[in-house]
Amino acid sequence: MQLVPTHDEVVALLRRTGGLREGHFEYTNGLHANEYLQVALTMRYYEAAKILSVALSRLLRAHSDIRAMIPELSIVAPATGGLPVAYGVCEALRAHQVYWAERENLNEPQRFRQYLELKPGEKVLLVDDILRSGQKLAELKKLVESKGGEVVGLAVVIYQPNPKTISFDPLPFYYLAKLDATYYKDAASCDLCKRGVPVDKVLI
Repeated sequence: MQLVPTHDEVVALLRRTGGLREGHFEYTNGLHANEYLQVALTMRYYEAAKILSVALSRLLRAHSDIRAMIPELSIVAPATGGLPVAYGVCEALRAHQVYWAERENLNEPQRFRQYLELKPGEKVLLVDDILRSGQKLAELKKLVESKGGEVVGLAVVIYQPNPKTISFDPLPFYYLAKLDATYYKDAASCDLCKRGVPVDKVLI
């Protein structure tokens, strides 16, 4: 496998490690889909995590502006899914440090852990395992900017957009593979439901 694996190589790695599954899935936002992606199931394997982290760091290094700021660049990720990717990318890039945001309860906003304080003007790269709707990263971007940080780009292992995905233009956006699952807005419009395929309810 190359230092930056192809789309097909990334997909094969996800399938081999259980990170990508086919079937009938219902997400917490009500959407139904024919695939379910859980990158954390792939990142639990050291070799797979290293391949994906190094590959993402290579894409980032190819951007001259980001490459120039690496020594001072901080990586910020949402807990918990983004943390393995954030630490892997930070190590591969030799970036400055990792911050993470979390929430006490599902209905509360993200916040930084105590003693994790961004400095005004700090250059920040947002990192996560998957970008689907983009809501978590949009909230994280707002949090970083509220603390005076400057978001300079976004990087995820997999881009799996759905009809509700947020755009982050004009920020640089990097990903290793784009997966186009078939989405249905609800059970009433879902072909899989109509065919009686058993459904698994999963978290986004």
